[in-house]
Amino acid sequence: MTAEWPCTEQPVCLITGSTGGLGYAVAQALLERGATVLVSGRDAAESRAAAERLGDAHYLPEGLDVVDARSVNRAALDVSERFGRLDVLINNAAAYVDWTETATTADLDASRTVMDVNLYGPWRTIQAFLPLLRASAHPRVVNMASGAGSHGDAQFGLTARRGAAASYGVSKAAQLALTATIAAELAETPIIVNAVDPHLTATWPGAENMGARPVSDSVPGVVWAATVGDDGPRGGFFRDGRPHPW
Repeated sequence: MTAEWPCTEQPVCLITGSTGGLGYAVAQALLERGATVLVSGRDAAESRAAAERLGDAHYLPEGLDVVDARSVNRAALDVSERFGRLDVLINNAAAYVDWTETATTADLDASRTVMDVNLYGPWRTIQAFLPLLRASAHPRVVNMASGAGSHGDAQFGLTARRGAAASYGVSKAAQLALTATIAAELAETPIIVNAVDPHLTATWPGAENMGARPVSDSVPGVVWAATVGDDGPRGGFFRDGRPHPW
């Protein structure tokens, strides 16, 4: 699985929810490949601290909360004023629920919050940054999805969990539908939109006990989607650079 930039100029990349975990690791990998990287999170101080740890990264001085339209629009304006374009948008910010939650017992107010982050978060972020993506010669959008939203994932898919983590699974299924829909709308443009399943990744304490793999194992698949060539796939769902059923 290779990861080479399709453009000759230094790409500008924004990763939501990248002050830690997989998003932070992807930011580090993109920096190592010569990108200009903006890390972001809801807390501006955490974003700045993450950028300082990375060394050469940039950050959004007022943070980026994907559920807040004003915050997202402000971030787009900041990127516009500083760089004039955006080459790669990675929608990594996510909300989770208790694994024991089921559809018949779910608190729908809490469920709505999950949907707002996992579905409407990337949706509003893509809308806000679309003019900057259009200003790029080789724009890419990567939605960080999950096998939990898949009909075909035998281990964590929608029908494999006996209904557990319902809001999370439904929100990720909707995110996959959003990916396919936006990719179809933009099919005649240079903007390539895909979704990535990073697989179960050790981003929280005790994850290894559930069989989660190291963060470093999940990074290459995200970088692949961010750097896919102009003739690459559109509207697909991938794990480690290979098609994943959904």
